[in-house]
Amino acid sequence: MVASALLGWLGKRSPRRASWQARTPLALGRFLFWLGVPGSLIHFLRQTDLSGGVWMAPIMAWVTFAIAFGLAWGWLQVSGQPWPRATKGIFLLSSMVGNTGYIGYPIVLLLPQLGTAYFGWAVFYDLLGTVFGAYGVGAMIGAYYGQGVGQGRSLSPWRQSLNALVRAPTFPAFALGLLLRPVPFPGWLDLGLQGFAWSMVMLSLVLMGMRLQQLRSWQNLRPALMSTLIRMAIAPVIIGVLLTLLGWQGAPRLVIILQSAMPAAFANLVLAETFDLDRDLAVTCLGVSSALLLVTLPLWLGLFPV
Repeated sequence: MVASALLGWLGKRSPRRASWQARTPLALGRFLFWLGVPGSLIHFLRQTDLSGGVWMAPIMAWVTFAIAFGLAWGWLQVSGQPWPRATKGIFLLSSMVGNTGYIGYPIVLLLPQLGTAYFGWAVFYDLLGTVFGAYGVGAMIGAYYGQGVGQGRSLSPWRQSLNALVRAPTFPAFALGLLLRPVPFPGWLDLGLQGFAWSMVMLSLVLMGMRLQQLRSWQNLRPALMSTLIRMAIAPVIIGVLLTLLGWQGAPRLVIILQSAMPAAFANLVLAETFDLDRDLAVTCLGVSSALLLVTLPLWLGLFPV
């Protein structure tokens, strides 16, 4: 997993023409968004176990949003920082919305104690929690804290967010994967889909490395560190304790905790652009939280063993 992300980071630093360097991660991101991730979802959903209370995953995703929002909003009240509204908005979003797709999926799939058997929990958390949270609650926060939103655009920010939600290819792929679960595939087709799906997992990590190499804004470290602390430490601990008190143990609990502790999502950059929020802080939160993942991941595996 680390090697794939490092490959993307080093590849982006290799001496190539500037235009090629700019086009490659964009093209790879579009390929993964429209084909790679949806195609791998279909395969992995055919292999995963969707029994045993998998619907708890999206419920806990929304509980995580509420906890993170409450913590971030409370910190804004007590910090006394005279921040602009646009900065407050992206601070709240970066504290709430994590990268449960491009990073969360590969982590769950590559951990031997989880793997495809519990991948459904990660998918339900991401699609029914994070995606709706980003373009639902996230749009509400962006519209409230944004400045000059919608000016010079053919669609209002609300319509843009709704379009993004409806057009997301992961939802039809999710539905198709569920419909095809009882359908037997020929061995060669299953093998081909398996190779494609795992290749997409590796490409997602390569893309993360490329995107991290592009991050050059390391301003606003104090709010970024606080947002990361809320997003990747305090809220996941609360979720872990809550799940334990509710009687949840083992792999399902670990998947939910890991998803709740993912770095800030790339979607926050999209929301910052759509609603004219603080782009510099969005980039800083993304970079800081992604860099700290290697520190926090072993922590959760040790605190909540399977």
